[in-house]
Amino acid sequence: MTRIRVLLADDHQTILDRVRGILATDFDVVGAVNNGRDAVVEAERLDPDVLVIDISMPILDGLQAADRLRAKNRRAKIIFLTVHKDRDFVAAALSAGASGYVTKADVTTDLIPAIREALVGRIYISRSITP
Repeated sequence: MTRIRVLLADDHQTILDRVRGILATDFDVVGAVNNGRDAVVEAERLDPDVLVIDISMPILDGLQAADRLRAKNRRAKIIFLTVHKDRDFVAAALSAGASGYVTKADVTTDLIPAIREALVGRIYISRSITP
């Protein structure tokens, strides 16, 4: 069986390393970039199944990158991994085409379920986000 291919995008190397470690046993992490522009370029080049991306990044933020990928009809499911717990950010992420919204505080418990839910067409939002 082919492993799910995941591309990571975050401007903090420690987060990239931590997420790579969390995902390594279940998924194939095909790349990691540190800005939104490179996330778009690498998503086009690598054609991952899932893009795990931060909202607040240099050059292009995660929301802008997601908009560009959606405009190009990229097939990757987009999971935002962010510190932002504000419902306005969640709404913006969903408007940008997100299949998941995971807070960095919940990364160890919520990221893998978010990816799995996205792959079957459902939306996942971290439990720490209150309505």
